[in-house]
Amino acid sequence: MAALIRMVKQSRFAAATSSIVRNLTSAATNEAATPASRSPPAFSCGSRSLRADNKSRNVQWVFLGCPGVGKGTYSSRLSTLLGVPHIATGDLVRQELSSSGPLSSQLAEIVNQGQLVSDEIIITLLSHRLEVGEAKGESGFILDGFPRTIRQAEILEGVTDIDLVVNLKLPEQALIEKCLGRRICSQCGENFNVASINIESENGKPGISMVPLLPPPHCASKLITRADDTEAVVKERIRVYNEMSQPLEEYYRSRGKLLEFDLPGGIPESWPKLLQALNLEENEEKLSATA
Repeated sequence: MAALIRMVKQSRFAAATSSIVRNLTSAATNEAATPASRSPPAFSCGSRSLRADNKSRNVQWVFLGCPGVGKGTYSSRLSTLLGVPHIATGDLVRQELSSSGPLSSQLAEIVNQGQLVSDEIIITLLSHRLEVGEAKGESGFILDGFPRTIRQAEILEGVTDIDLVVNLKLPEQALIEKCLGRRICSQCGENFNVASINIESENGKPGISMVPLLPPPHCASKLITRADDTEAVVKERIRVYNEMSQPLEEYYRSRGKLLEFDLPGGIPESWPKLLQALNLEENEEKLSATA
């Protein structure tokens, strides 16, 4: 792991976030030296009242959750709201697969078997993405799909700081139905979902209702399904994720950075409640007023 951290530090990953790291260095040093007297964190996950000081720097957030839970949907919406890039490692992998690059054959075999991509490959792809972002003047980010393990979290911690980790949650039945309903327009690349999900409340757990996200007429005849969205592969991905996620969640929970968020339904129900949990309603109102 130490070798991987050195590799990332020596790349331009560190440069891509250097301006933010400088703002955090003093606080991180004080925390390590005198934990009892450290300054209050930027977020209070226990109270679920979270507030970011975006005047001094942009957010550096991570979104966790099982495959198909909606990390990409909510990360991209928050990316627009907060003015930071949404970086999805799943998208980085798919871009490499479609590029016929040096890693494409290896990635194709891994993805089609429903296995997780190695740390080394993810770090390589992520480092390149941050280099490109640095050249464009990006500052801050929302990571989607990384880290997935404590080892990856430690690699990430070795080069930058994470403000907040949002753990999105849905019942497994809803996750499977969502994944099997995913569709992509082969022409424009937009994502849709043809699943109509209705799960009744059971054992004190609330029911879940999610309407389809159907394509416009000009996309309807061009929909394709991802090669890895088969029931067997989806169930294996969920099994593997659940097996590995608990230690990672505890890693961030012990650092006071984990926010657990149970999605109450589809986007119309979940988006305003997520903004409330993140204390971002005011940001949404300002964006709507200027749109």
